[in-house]
Amino acid sequence: MSKPSVPTQRRYPPELRERAVRMVKEAIAESGGERHGVVTRIAIQLGIGSESLRHWVKQAEVDGGQRPGVTSEERRRIAELEREVRELRRANEILKSASAFFAAELDGRRPR
Repeated sequence: MSKPSVPTQRRYPPELRERAVRMVKEAIAESGGERHGVVTRIAIQLGIGSESLRHWVKQAEVDGGQRPGVTSEERRRIAELEREVRELRRANEILKSASAFFAAELDGRRPR
């Protein structure tokens, strides 16, 4: 039985992302604020996915304060804190297990 076909995620260089977002912003400004079709047209010109570019533009607007949402910096910080919480919870579980083990070892009432 074969695996279902899942498109692989491509990584684009940061320079391409920045250039593409800049091109979209410039095209929107040139058309007097009209956004319809701009992202798709530029995505085709650059050979990237239109939804990827649409997401990059949206995130750039959030980062620039033009749109509400979680900025890239906040997103990185949240991920870092979540990773730290996972590590601390794991360490806490290890310490609980160790303390229970040593408490049982020191309990004099328990036969060996």
